[in-house]
Amino acid sequence: MKAIVAVDRVWGIGKNNDLLFSLKQDMEYFKSKTMNKVVVMGSNTLKSFPGGNPLKNRVNIVLFPGGEQREDCIIVQSLKELSETLKKYDTDDVFIIGGAMFYKTMLPYCDTIYVTKVDAEGGATVFFENLDQRPEWECAEIGEQKEENGLMFRFTVYKNHEVTEFSV
Repeated sequence: MKAIVAVDRVWGIGKNNDLLFSLKQDMEYFKSKTMNKVVVMGSNTLKSFPGGNPLKNRVNIVLFPGGEQREDCIIVQSLKELSETLKKYDTDDVFIIGGAMFYKTMLPYCDTIYVTKVDAEGGATVFFENLDQRPEWECAEIGEQKEENGLMFRFTVYKNHEVTEFSV
């Protein structure tokens, strides 16, 4: 299983149920990694999408305890149900895409995390784990510095040396 996230200098990821930065290159990177894959999220992440609609050309699985079933995505009520549902998919095709609490819950089960690091502080109210301070995580790739809208950023890849099997 993988995760994908954009963070600021202090590993902030969002505020007011929205992203900190709007970077076209980051959105294209996200799309290139997740297109035709399985994206897994918490209910607030789904609600943050335009119209509360799932992402196109992906299997959208939403952990939404008490949430009603929908035709346009798979709603699971618990981590146990999520674990059972994910068994139907290749773990290399599964991406955790937010929000903060869901990332924290799923972090031990991810083998790879794609992190867009923005060299700015975005005034975040929610944060991602600082992987540089976690001994089981190693920054395996650091991309070239890029610039957009006056912001400098890099695409990085972190690898987990202590992946836990996801079964509840």
